[in-house]
Amino acid sequence: MRAPDFIVVGGGLLGLLTARALAREGARVALYDKGEPGREASWAGGGILAPLHPWRCPPRLWRLVVRSRGLYPRLAEELREETGIDPEWTPSGLLVLDPEPEEAERALAWAREHGEELRPVEGAELRELEPGLGPGHVHGLWLPWVAQIRNPRLLKALLRSLHRLGVEIRAGEPVVALALEGGRVTGVRTPQGLRPAGAVIVTAGAWTPLIRPLEDLPIRPVRGQMLLLRARPGALRRILLQGDRYLVPRRDGRVLAGSTVEEAGYDKSTDPGAAEALRAFAAGLVPALAGAPLERHWAGLRPRAEGGEPFIGPHPGLRSLYLCAGHFRTGVASGLGSADALVEQLAAATA
Repeated sequence: MRAPDFIVVGGGLLGLLTARALAREGARVALYDKGEPGREASWAGGGILAPLHPWRCPPRLWRLVVRSRGLYPRLAEELREETGIDPEWTPSGLLVLDPEPEEAERALAWAREHGEELRPVEGAELRELEPGLGPGHVHGLWLPWVAQIRNPRLLKALLRSLHRLGVEIRAGEPVVALALEGGRVTGVRTPQGLRPAGAVIVTAGAWTPLIRPLEDLPIRPVRGQMLLLRARPGALRRILLQGDRYLVPRRDGRVLAGSTVEEAGYDKSTDPGAAEALRAFAAGLVPALAGAPLERHWAGLRPRAEGGEPFIGPHPGLRSLYLCAGHFRTGVASGLGSADALVEQLAAATA
C-alpha cells in the first residue's frame, strides 16, 4: 500500500482540522493518536472562541484568533450538514465582571486600537445582559462578539467527517519517534514499527516533547480542572469571566465552570478541593447554580509554550516536518486559524 502524503501526529482539534483540510484537497492522510482521538485538551476546555483576556494576547496569536472567528460559523454549518452533528456555534457574548480599574483601562485602549467592540456596563444594563447575576457585581466589560462552540460535539463531527473523507485513523498507536534520513523526516515510529509518509505534521499538544527528537521543544503541560453543572435552560445567558475563571452556558442548560491552572506535569487527576472552589465560584456569580447537580468533574492538560506563542510551521532543522502545537488556553479559539495557516504553508511548500 502506498504511503500517505501526510501523517498527522495527535488527534486533538488541531490535528483533526489539519487532516480534514488536507483530505479535502485530495491528499492521502493518516492520523495517529496515543489514545482515543478528540479526548484530551480540546475536549476538556470550555469552547470559548476568544482568549479570556484578549487585550493580553500576543499580536501574532490574536491574528489567528481573528482568523478563526471568521471561519467557525461556516465550519459549524458545514459539519452539521455533512455529519448530522451540530457543534452549536453560539454568539453568547462575554461579560468580564468586576475588573480592576487598570485592567479595564487596558482593555478599552486595546479595543480602540484594534477596532473591537468592548464597552463598560454597570447597574441595570449589567443585570439586563445577565439577569441571573448575584448581588455585589455592579460593573463589568461587555464583549458582544465573543462566541462559543460545544467542543466535544465539534470533535465528534470532525472525526465523522474524517471517516467520510477516507482519512486513516490509527487510535491507540502512539508515535514515539520520528524516522530520519539525512536531516529529513521520512515517517514516524510507533510500537508497531515504521510508518513512512511524504511529510509529518505534529499536533500532539502537551505530549509533543515526548516524541524523539523533539525533547527540547519548550512546551509543558499545565493542568486545568473543570466542572459540568446541570442547570435549567436560561439560568445563565452569557459567558461570564471573573479573574481567570469563567462560566459557559450551553444551549441545553448545562453550565461549564472552569478552570484551575496547575503545574502538575502529566497528572490528569482531579481533587475535591478544586471542585469545591469551582462550585463556590459558580454560585457566587449566579446563585441559581448553587443547587445545580454536578454532572462531571475532569481535568485536561494544556500545552504551554515558552514565550506564550504556539509553534506553527516548518521545523527549523528537520525537513518535511511541520509543527502546530503549544496553544495553551487558546487552542480552540485560535485552532481553526492555526490549522488554516499551516495548510497554506504546506500548499506553498509543495507547489
